[in-house]
Amino acid sequence: MTQTNTKHLPESARRAPGSDNPKNVVHSVAKAFAVLKAFQPTSPVMTVSEVAAATDLDRGTAYRLLNTLLGLGYLTSVPSKRFRLSLKCLELGFIALSSQDLWEHAAPLLEDCVPDVADAASLGTLEGSDILYLQRFDNGVARHNVDIRPGRRVQAYAAALGHAILAFLPETTQIQVLEGTERRKLSERTLTELPDLLARLVEVRERGYAVSDGENAYGLRTVAAPIFNSAKVPVAAVSLTVDASRMTIDELVATSSPRVLQIAATLSRALADSVDTIPLTNHS
Repeated sequence: MTQTNTKHLPESARRAPGSDNPKNVVHSVAKAFAVLKAFQPTSPVMTVSEVAAATDLDRGTAYRLLNTLLGLGYLTSVPSKRFRLSLKCLELGFIALSSQDLWEHAAPLLEDCVPDVADAASLGTLEGSDILYLQRFDNGVARHNVDIRPGRRVQAYAAALGHAILAFLPETTQIQVLEGTERRKLSERTLTELPDLLARLVEVRERGYAVSDGENAYGLRTVAAPIFNSAKVPVAAVSLTVDASRMTIDELVATSSPRVLQIAATLSRALADSVDTIPLTNHS
């Protein structure tokens, strides 16, 4: 019996559950996706030989796969016997993106951070002068008298999530939101004066993320980053929170700011790729 050479499988197929057993893998399908992935921004149009070289497939196999994908509509032929991806390829990604709300896309990214990276991970959006929590994973932060669940609200002026969103909105909008609620000190570190808050938002915008050191609740430290839609407007934010006894604020920034920025960038890219059809939450 002829053995299929698994070295041609994309890495994702080799790491998929059950892929260690050759009986569970349809190699021709994996090779077809390898052909699709061979088309990159630097090589949007390719010949059969170029695809064969990029995928480490023999020319005959590459030719048959290219023509199969052409017949299915996922490739388009261009002059000089070359191929390019068709717009039909967008359908698969679009369906995957638009079939879930933003909080569902965020869930695995946030859950993966708790408890190794942070004690809590959150997704929130701005509604009026409040932050509405859309997703939350918590590993004991509630003991600080902070009981935050999806659907709960906190005032944006005192929350890192609020600062992360407000910092990238026009100043007139910032003032309108900040003056839309009574601002009181939740701890001795809470900023309540409008000039101080506006200056903080300038810092957040320049840095790219917000930092809170016990300003919303005693004993908690948080970093938060904005999520942008395709028009580069902040529509939500994600945050990572730790117990202050776990690490200093400098340690939190060093370890968690890259992660929270990565998550925010991933979700921003999903919104852009879906042409902003991903709802923030299901209001039905």
